Amino acid sequence: MKLYHISCNNLMRRKGKVIFLVLGLMLGIATIVTLLSITESMTRDIEDRLDRFGANIVMVPKSENLALSYGGITVGGVNYAVKEFAEKDIAGIREIENRENLGAVAPKVLGATQVMGQQVLLMGVDFAVELPLKTWWHLDGTAPAAADDLIVGAEAATTLDLAVGNTVPLGRRTFRVAAILESTGAAEDSMIIGDLHAVQEVLGKKGIISLVEIAAFCRDCPITEMVLQIAEKFPGAKVTALKQAVMAKMQSVELFKAFSYGIAGLVIFIGSLLVFVTMMGAVNERTREIGIFRAIGFRRGHVMQIILLEAIVVGFLGGFLGFVSGNLIAWAVLPLVIPNGAFAGVNLSLGALAILLSISLSLLASLYPARKGSSLDPSEALRAL
Repeated sequence: MKLYHISCNNLMRRKGKVIFLVLGLMLGIATIVTLLSITESMTRDIEDRLDRFGANIVMVPKSENLALSYGGITVGGVNYAVKEFAEKDIAGIREIENRENLGAVAPKVLGATQVMGQQVLLMGVDFAVELPLKTWWHLDGTAPAAADDLIVGAEAATTLDLAVGNTVPLGRRTFRVAAILESTGAAEDSMIIGDLHAVQEVLGKKGIISLVEIAAFCRDCPITEMVLQIAEKFPGAKVTALKQAVMAKMQSVELFKAFSYGIAGLVIFIGSLLVFVTMMGAVNERTREIGIFRAIGFRRGHVMQIILLEAIVVGFLGGFLGFVSGNLIAWAVLPLVIPNGAFAGVNLSLGALAILLSISLSLLASLYPARKGSSLDPSEALRAL
């Protein structure tokens, strides 16, 4: 009879104890897997939300002039002569080395125009890119669907007495107010926003881009390197990373990770104590059995192998069942934690780690009981017979 036959027979004979041990390990591993799975899903959801919250890289034309403005007030009528970008060149942003880390690339054209006797800043955007990027915009009306649809800022709408459905003459074209942008407290309040190519035509800037906002964030994205790569691609541009936005995103993600790792460490400690106490009790109960093994010629190493083989089987079962149940719990609980959140999916690497962790816990917690059992004096153990 092989040693593993003895281990299997012992496990089958002590089904109650084995089930208790497996359940203990399963609960510990399931808790860890649930936390890590939910954290992974939450991290992805947070990243998606933050990526949609706005740009973190801005590319504008270089200017040799110093800006004479502070707090939104411009002093003097300084004319900034800058060389704007050609629209056809903007596609070069997608050719940088770290292009896989790029999110939205939102080009814009800016210019002043006369509207009903008022000087108004007109901005042309690609609404298909701009609206998902500016998730904090709230529109009173409908999102622009045609080239002649406009969004009017709250302040501009009040000054020009415009409402949804009104028509606005710009250049040689007539546009329709599709929506009024609720006050944001930013520059958009006093702007009229229209389709990129339509505004280019009105301003006489066909094929011209004034600035580009870029949303580029993911786990461990090299923002600084991306800024340098874009600047190298566009020598006439000033490329700036909004470091505060990037740092806020990174800190939010790291807080969730630290929380889950802390709870996971606590669960691992409790699980190891559970296995240790149970295995210690099992060894004490099997004093006579171990004494017989030693009396008929089993060495200390053989006794240790029998006990540790049992620990490996229990650890594997606990880890596998814990991984399966942990994913099921995470899938069921996630809608309560993140409304409309998507489950990150089954992570096989996490499964392998969970099983390995469970086996390691079981082995480590069984090591001292195994050493104690193998050190029993056969004569002392046989006295209990």
